[in-house]
Amino acid sequence: MVGTALSLATVQAQEPDWTAEPSYGSHHLSAGFTPDPWVQSLQAGGSTPVSAKLGPNCTGYIMASAPDIDLHYTAGSMPLYITVTSSADTTLVVNAPDGRWYCNDDFSGLDPVVMFQNPPSGMYNVWVGVHGSDQMQPATLKITELNPAN
Repeated sequence: MVGTALSLATVQAQEPDWTAEPSYGSHHLSAGFTPDPWVQSLQAGGSTPVSAKLGPNCTGYIMASAPDIDLHYTAGSMPLYITVTSSADTTLVVNAPDGRWYCNDDFSGLDPVVMFQNPPSGMYNVWVGVHGSDQMQPATLKITELNPAN
């Protein structure tokens, strides 16, 4: 029984802690926000490998102990895009207001994008990871309502 309890504690410790104070702060945006995109420079990555058990396309290394940012978003009629640009191969891990995990790697070249076509209002916990390495890398997180592919 002790072995089972230790295994469960280890697995739980690996899951990103969405309740922790975010490394780069909490930010409030409402539909129609300006400037668009909202931009945050940060250090992507961390020492914890992202588990594919979170959901499809969940990969890379993050600092699982806390989100990079918490986004408090008030939705309107526009979609919401969370994107990253970097010279490194970055990934995104997002815990959305519905409690589900959304991830992406290599949407545009090596840059990830997580899109919410009809985003709910609420808290989005965002981690920016690095694919294939636990080395921290400079990156720019962008939040926009405008299609980044255009």
